Parts: sequence; structure tokens; C-alpha cells
Amino acid sequence: MSFIKSRLAYLFGTTKGLILVAIAMIAMETALFGMLSGPMAEMGVRDIVIRIFGMRLLPGEREGRIIILYHSIAMAVVAIETYMITSILKMGEFYKKAVRVLITVGYLFAMIFGMIFAYWGHNWIFHGLYITGLALIFFAGVLLTIALWPWNKAYYQPDPDYARSKSGVDIERAAFFATALTTVISAIFGAVPGSYFGNGFEVFLAENVIRLPEKTTMQYSIIGHLHIMLALIAIMITLIIGRWLNFKGILHKIAMPLMILGTIVLNLGVWGVATPLEPIAHMIIYVGATPSMVAALLLLIWSWNKLIKEGTAQIKKPNFFQKLAALVRDPLKFGPTWQMLFMNFTTSGIGIFMAIKLDDIFRLWPAREERIELTGHWHALSAIIATIILMYYGDMIGLKGRIRQLYGWLIIFLSDVALAGVTIFEMKRLFISEALQQPLVNNLMYAIDIGLGLMLVVLAVVMVWRLIDLFKPRGRWSEEVNQELAQEVLK
Repeated sequence: MSFIKSRLAYLFGTTKGLILVAIAMIAMETALFGMLSGPMAEMGVRDIVIRIFGMRLLPGEREGRIIILYHSIAMAVVAIETYMITSILKMGEFYKKAVRVLITVGYLFAMIFGMIFAYWGHNWIFHGLYITGLALIFFAGVLLTIALWPWNKAYYQPDPDYARSKSGVDIERAAFFATALTTVISAIFGAVPGSYFGNGFEVFLAENVIRLPEKTTMQYSIIGHLHIMLALIAIMITLIIGRWLNFKGILHKIAMPLMILGTIVLNLGVWGVATPLEPIAHMIIYVGATPSMVAALLLLIWSWNKLIKEGTAQIKKPNFFQKLAALVRDPLKFGPTWQMLFMNFTTSGIGIFMAIKLDDIFRLWPAREERIELTGHWHALSAIIATIILMYYGDMIGLKGRIRQLYGWLIIFLSDVALAGVTIFEMKRLFISEALQQPLVNNLMYAIDIGLGLMLVVLAVVMVWRLIDLFKPRGRWSEEVNQELAQEVLK
């Protein structure tokens, strides 16, 4: 009994344990349901998986299944970010524990019962438990927002090296607060249409209605919800990485107000999509996205400068190659900001280019091509966020030496190969005709499948290693428990 109790205390009572459970759940779900994808269907794997697990997949219910799958994974990612926030920011012990309990139960309910309902028949008790999970996550978000209130004098910033107001308000904490608050509000834009299912509202995928000349308010609300929630997850992980790397100085003082401004304006633009302001909402979105992207760029500049200075501290006049070697010597510290930069070539830049040239280029393509671009755009951004989380987690669990190098560089290389392939596949119609595209498409599919597949193998190896460690009486898990207890005492 003590064996089970001590392991459960680690898995559900420590930051690293909670993140481990969430990553493991995402990994298992991605591995299983990824075998239902198009490429797997072509190889016959999909049919085998359906028969082995007894899934009930009606074609007319495909959209509903996909939406529940997306929400299940997204809620686990939100939970991971929440665990990180409650670990790196000061807050009342009640709020920390309440938020963690609520969001853990919430994402597990949403993931387990939602997927059973979607893929193994429709027992509506499971659907009710799925909705209960989402409601618990929403309530956890409300409590987290309260806990992050930046005008509490107990959380004022005393160090002038960090962004703060004249009275001492921590501007970085205010950025976390603004992101959490707008996330809670933006969740409602998906919840309200969801509450009308079966009462004049039917499930749909955003990419399937993008060319409809007329859309309902609820359809606009869902489309806005999809975009803003993914953007807010990206903004939150940027803030988390900045805190982890100890972002400070003049660039920090410029970046944090920009991040707050960008977050607020971006949300106002997205909320406007479902209102009479829809004709100008996209212009507001472009304006809002710019300050947030500039803030992320400032983090990148500061971080790379710090890595170079630390790596060349013993060299009087380092040359370019010495600086480059110092920059990339630690893939887990270099990787997150590199992925943010790489994102501009695979998602952000492509998205802005598409928006500007929408009527001139993309609306002249067949609808299928625009649909490919949209789905690739959303999935690429999600994948980049996932890689950043994995690199942060690798540092959290103390990977060192060759294992740290191998883990970090494999994630960077494999994910970037796959995402580059996705980007070329999305935009292929710019430089190749449909009649000549097949050899290129085949090679791109190999790059995407091999890159993502091997990255899942890397993740699987880490998960198996952690599982084996849990069975050791004095494994790494016990050290992590002691470290967290020591940190709580210091606080």
C-alpha cells in the first residue's frame, strides 16, 4: 500500500509528476488516435486498429469525434501550462492546490470520458462527465485568474531589473493575469454555441465553412474561439519560457507591456468576429498580433545574447563560430526560442501572408487547397507549442550530458523537418501544378510521417524510462519529491 501511495503522491502531488501524467496521457492518445489518420488508412492500419479496439466510427459523426479529440488534447496542454504557472509564480496555497485539483480532475474527465463517448458509442452519461470536466477546467481558470491578481502588494516586484510600475506592480505578473483572464472569457465563445447543440446548432469543422458566403453568429463564434484559444496557449507558453529563462533588463521592460497590449487587442479583435464589428475584426487582430510577436522577438534577442555571453565568458574576443557554438551548446535552453523563430516561417508568417493575399491568390485555388493550408497552419502551431513544452520538461527533470543533447536536438531536428514538410505541402500550389505535384507530395509525406513518428518514439522512450523509474524504491522520482518539498520550505 505504501508503494502505491508514495507513487500517487508523486504523480498527483508534485509539479513534475502532474506534468508527467499529462504528457503521458497526450502521448498515448496521440499514438492511438493518430493511427486513424489518412496515411494510416492508406496502409491499412486504421481498419486494424478499429477492429482491435472495437471502435464505432460512423462517417456522419466524424466532425464531432475530431472536435472532442482536439478538446481532449488541448485541455491536457492547458493543464500542463497551469501546473507550470502555479510552480513558477507566487500565489496563495489554497489557490495553488485548488487550481491543480480542479484542472487535473477536469482534463482527465474530459479526455477519458469524452473519448469513450466519441469513439465507442454514445452513452450520454459519458458525455455529461466530459462536459463536467470542461466545467471544472473553466472554474480552475477562474480561480487561477483570481490567484494571479497583480495588484496584491504581496506580489509586487522589488527588483528594478524587471518590468514593474512606479508603485511596484509586477508587469510580468500582469501579463500572466491578462492572458488567464482573456482565456477564461474566450472559452465562453465556444461554450455558448456548444450549449445549443441539438437546438438549431450543428457541429462543423471551421475549415469546411470558410468559403460559405454567409455564416451564423455561432459559426463565427466557434471560428473565433478556435483561433484565440490556440493563440492564448502560445502567448502563455512564451511568458512561461521567459520566466524560466529569467528574462529581465530593458528588453523585459519593453516586452511585458507589449505582451499585455497585444493580448488584449488580439482578444478584442477575435471577440469582434461574432459581433457587427466582423468586417473590421481582422484588422484589429492583425494590430493585436504585432505587439505580442514583437515581445516574443525581444525574448529571443535577450535569450540568445545571454547564451552567447555565458558560453564565451572565458574568451576575450570570441569570433562568430565561437559565439554560434555557445548559442547552441544547450539545446533545451536554445530550442524554445529557436522554435518561436522557426514558427514565423511555418505558421505566423504564412498566416499573415495568406490573410494579405487571400482574395488575390488563395481564394482562386480549389477549396481543398485552402482547407489544407488552414488545417496545416493550426496543427503546425500546436506541434511547435508541444515541442517547447517537452524541452522545458526535459530541463525540469534534470537531463544532463549526452542524454540532454540527444533529447533536445532530436526534438528540434525531427519536429522542424516535419513542420517544414507541412509548410511546403500547404503552399505547394504557389510553385507547382496539380499535374506535376505527386512526386513532391510523396516525399513531403515521408518527411512529415518520419519526423513526427520518430519524435513520438523519442517521447515514448522518455515515458518508458520514467515508468521504469517509478518502480525503483529510490528512483529519480523520490529525489524530485524531496526537491519540491525543499522548495516549499524555502518559500
